[in-house]
Amino acid sequence: MISKRAQSVSPSETLKISAKAKELKRQGKSIISLSAGEPDFKTPGHICDAAIEAIQNGFHGYTMNTGMPELRESISNKLQRDNELEYDPSQIVCTNGAKQALGFSMLAMLDEGDEIIIPAPYWVSYPQMANVAGATPVTVRTSFENNFRMTAEQLEDAITPNTKALMLCSPSNPTGTCYSKDELQALADVLANHPQINIISDEIYEYIVFDGEHTGILNVAPELKERTVLINGFSKGFAMTGWRLGYLAAPQEFADAVAKIQSQETSAPSCISQKAGEAAYNGQLDPVLKMKEAFQKRRNYIVDALSAIEGVKCFKPSGAFYVFPDISHYLDKTASSGDTIESSTDLCMYLIEEHGLAAVPGDAFGEPNGIRLSYASSMDELKEATQRLQNGLTELS
Repeated sequence: MISKRAQSVSPSETLKISAKAKELKRQGKSIISLSAGEPDFKTPGHICDAAIEAIQNGFHGYTMNTGMPELRESISNKLQRDNELEYDPSQIVCTNGAKQALGFSMLAMLDEGDEIIIPAPYWVSYPQMANVAGATPVTVRTSFENNFRMTAEQLEDAITPNTKALMLCSPSNPTGTCYSKDELQALADVLANHPQINIISDEIYEYIVFDGEHTGILNVAPELKERTVLINGFSKGFAMTGWRLGYLAAPQEFADAVAKIQSQETSAPSCISQKAGEAAYNGQLDPVLKMKEAFQKRRNYIVDALSAIEGVKCFKPSGAFYVFPDISHYLDKTASSGDTIESSTDLCMYLIEEHGLAAVPGDAFGEPNGIRLSYASSMDELKEATQRLQNGLTELS
């Protein structure tokens, strides 16, 4: 009864850990969860007000499949204002979250036998989306020493005659690392020699950059625009995760292809969420900047706290709200139960069951020597979480 396509997909480890944390909480156990990539702030008031007004005014119907014209116009203006990129509203498709924009992009771009290069550590869904599309994910393992950024040499080495696409995410989930202009230019120089390769650029964390300004690959290599799909959304920068609103901007032919898929799968996002998104991009960014300031303070704290734990290595990420410390020192050690910690997955299960700390294993992201910790939590929770981590690691022998 189950298709090969469905069998090729693994469940999300992030959601699995989050579910485990909720289950243990229901049992009355004290759990600190740093597993979910979700801001702990409320959606800014002016965005909520726009949604409430839409509801009260009876704005309850279907919109155009690609999103209401006013929202796509506001996205077009935002891309010009914040990213110095020009897209006609017709080149923009609004989706039910940025995840859907990514998934539909892979469906529209990749065929059976195609390969897509994905630097690791990667967001857990990228390879699974490629599997659903029938393509082959080709992972390129990056190094802690290079802050998990793929080099031009690594990209060149991964390219084969079957390479159809490159997946980029900057700022990165799960590492928080950002590619510099020079690094992006080096990647672009490689891609210039391989015109058959398309780029999917996931820039969902663009408003959460601590060191300098956000830079995307099209800012350094605008000549790649005709083979690049830009993915973005409202969930991270505006604390709008549950509103489920994302979008893509792409060459017209590709945007039209995604629109066809969307018309048969889901149609447009919620009309109320679209009104909220329009208000987000048309309003002031002051609430976004305040959230970023809080994230930066939390980043500084958690990096210092992790670096103080013996055997843990952690670089200071430039964006997003994650740290991805190297915990390889603690692999192959033994817990008091007698169980051996053979993997980052074993370590995370030990931490949640024995010390009430939920983290996501690096195995899920293609990097077995790390774990992902989200610092989208209060400072009090971060202090308790790092103490529990230290206690848990200290007890291993």
